[in-house]
Amino acid sequence: MHRVNAPETIVRHSPHCDQRPDGETISVLVIHNISLPPGQFVQPGATKRPIDDFFRGELDINAHPFFADISHLRVSAHCVIWRDGGIWQYVPFEHRAWHAGVSRFDGREQCNDFSIGIELEGTDDLPYTTEQYTSLVSLTRWLMQQYPAITLDRIVGHEHIAPERKTDPGPAFDWTMFRAMLRAAIQESTS
Repeated sequence: MHRVNAPETIVRHSPHCDQRPDGETISVLVIHNISLPPGQFVQPGATKRPIDDFFRGELDINAHPFFADISHLRVSAHCVIWRDGGIWQYVPFEHRAWHAGVSRFDGREQCNDFSIGIELEGTDDLPYTTEQYTSLVSLTRWLMQQYPAITLDRIVGHEHIAPERKTDPGPAFDWTMFRAMLRAAIQESTS
């Protein structure tokens, strides 16, 4: 049995999830980005986080005009990595988070069935923080140990599984650096 929560995370609970299909193997990691309102990030020490409210179905539509447009959506991710590198987990990994939507990977539809979704607080065109890359590498390495079907070639962006609809994590995400950091972490853990 796999551990349902990652180490060193704050666990929150999203109602926007359900059971994976029986016998499904978790085999893909999907990296996303999100900011609410768009282009705005949580300030250090903030107690109110619109992304947290959104994933838990508690978004205050009066807090920002944009929120009324998205309040009907029922979405989540397994984890969010904030700008400071903190990780909050919303859905146990064994459950299906509603993060990918209409999607396709390696000839299969409905990527939510067999993937884990990680959101980075960010936008397509603003650089992600060093702390986010460090946390993402650590979390990814741990997930690869828990779910061996997730391999380097099965770590993708939302843009790769839904290219007609999505652009995240976008050109600001440094795939080359992330993969180099991840390979170094894998090498270190096997030496």
